[in-house]
Amino acid sequence: MATIVASACSTEFVNRFDPTILSSIQRDLHFPMNVLRRGIWVTVPEILPPRLKVGRAVPSAPREGDKTRALRTSADVRGALGTARPTTETRPQDAPLIFALQILAIAPADVLRTMPSMKNWSRLIWITLASLAIPLVSGAATRPNILFIMSDDHAAHAISAYGSLVNKTPNLDRLASAGMRFDNCFCVNSICSPSRATILTGKYSHLNGVPTFNLFDGSQPTVAKYLQSAGYHTGMIGKWHLGGEPTGFDSWNILPGQGVYFDPAFIGPDGRRVIKGYVTDIITDLAIDFLKNRPKDKPFFLMCHHKAPHRSWEPDEKHRAMFASRHIPEPPTLHDDYATRTDAIRECQQKVFYDLTRRDLKLEPPADLTGPARNQWLNVKPTEVEITVEGKKQTLTGEALNSWKYQRYLQDYLACVQSIDDNVGRLLDWLDKNGLSKDTVVIYTSDQGFFLGDHGLYDKRFMYEASVRMPFIVRWPGVTKPGTVQEAMAINPDFAPLFMDVAGLPVPADMQGRSLTPLLKGQHPADWRTSYYYRYYHDPGDHNTRAHYGVRTTTHKLICFWKKDQWEMYDLVKDPDELHNLYNDPAQKETVAKLKAELFRLKKEVKDEDQYAYEQPPPGVDGQSAARRKK
Repeated sequence: MATIVASACSTEFVNRFDPTILSSIQRDLHFPMNVLRRGIWVTVPEILPPRLKVGRAVPSAPREGDKTRALRTSADVRGALGTARPTTETRPQDAPLIFALQILAIAPADVLRTMPSMKNWSRLIWITLASLAIPLVSGAATRPNILFIMSDDHAAHAISAYGSLVNKTPNLDRLASAGMRFDNCFCVNSICSPSRATILTGKYSHLNGVPTFNLFDGSQPTVAKYLQSAGYHTGMIGKWHLGGEPTGFDSWNILPGQGVYFDPAFIGPDGRRVIKGYVTDIITDLAIDFLKNRPKDKPFFLMCHHKAPHRSWEPDEKHRAMFASRHIPEPPTLHDDYATRTDAIRECQQKVFYDLTRRDLKLEPPADLTGPARNQWLNVKPTEVEITVEGKKQTLTGEALNSWKYQRYLQDYLACVQSIDDNVGRLLDWLDKNGLSKDTVVIYTSDQGFFLGDHGLYDKRFMYEASVRMPFIVRWPGVTKPGTVQEAMAINPDFAPLFMDVAGLPVPADMQGRSLTPLLKGQHPADWRTSYYYRYYHDPGDHNTRAHYGVRTTTHKLICFWKKDQWEMYDLVKDPDELHNLYNDPAQKETVAKLKAELFRLKKEVKDEDQYAYEQPPPGVDGQSAARRKK
């Protein structure tokens, strides 16, 4: 017998749904639109197992160990709901709809997964559930705003809250002192576009379709779409770097491709415009404009994405001057000789001493050079440099040149970071002044880590600690205890589930991360991860960096450069700087075997079937639509 649950709710209530959701329900689930418009919500009978049907149907006996029970009357439904933990505050007039939603939520996962129709419209169910969350809360005040600030290539060890030895970041420290600092947050593919796609979707690169610098498929579900459908006012400001145009955002203003530091162009729904000034200041100005002009009756979700401190590390004059004469301490592994390591690190072209160009080092070309000749000169990797010290010219070579290159690199990089810190302070001040601090979850992160001369390198990509470790700081007033430090392992697929959780929405089953809310509440779930899976594809890419995958546990790391069939293994407790590859040490044979087993277990768990192992999609993140360019 086909039994359904039909619950009455007001016409006004139904008319608040996104029209696209209603039409999708009608098309995909074959519900008459006039029924929906009259204010009748019908749960889909196919997804309800017999034990969860309501009405005249006689339910089958529950299986042993099943957490659900037979529901035969509306009173049974109410009773079941009384035992379910609510995720949002509800209002009495919306109760009939909640019955239907909760039945979906408590149906056994194994039953849902095996239903023939689930595969075809499971995404619709989640989008619909997100949409239906609008009336289940009492306005913006009960759902926190979310301000997500992300820089590009900001190493955690260039933040004083993380113990930086090279700079001070008072505003990021201020955020950390009011919230929680995650000390073990990692990216699963340490490169710009893939990390951004993972943050939006909650999925690894091989499932979201962005393993390298290729075009992001904006038609797929994203956390922005879920929150937008649930009544959040959504915004994307700054560096997008996923190609095409953002979807799921009510307001957006993005840099084309990488963007530039000075007088940058921005692309929005109305076309392209150039804004005079420094890019970090401008992105913050646009973020504040978004906050000022937002609808006040809705919570907001703003992704404020900075370009800095991405290469070519061009600071504004104020911050350049702060670091121009400052001596930066050298990291202990700057002169790493790569003994015991595989070929990959020797072959890469991202070394401070050998691969920084005249452009990176801010050397001034001869005045008579123009056009292609000037660019050719700037792209040379110099083996000697003439500088002026106290009015006297000096030619640097060898070790003197190497030390000078490191100083020039870090001075410019840290000056860019200082501008980020100042502008984080501007945003925090604006929230304070406008009474929004208590109602806003503020998150600061970077799209990945970065080498600051560690192992003699700049850039990222490798699965070494400086590259994969992300800064992650969260201030959630009333939830997170101020000044706390979290040691549990987080990964960037966790960000989207966290956003969903903050908004009081169900986390879609196809998101591969896990909400960080329990950790932010100070809880210590017994089943929290103690290892994670990593995979990098862009080979040879921009820096001749070899493709690899690996596993990191709380104590060890195993890396496989699969195209070369070479391995590295590190004991992170005894060798935190990752200088001693133990893979071929006979004494480590058992540890290596355990790590390999864990690596392949995780590989299978995240559904990595080598989709992009040997062939990646074509580049596509630096182009924008012709229509936008012409405006």
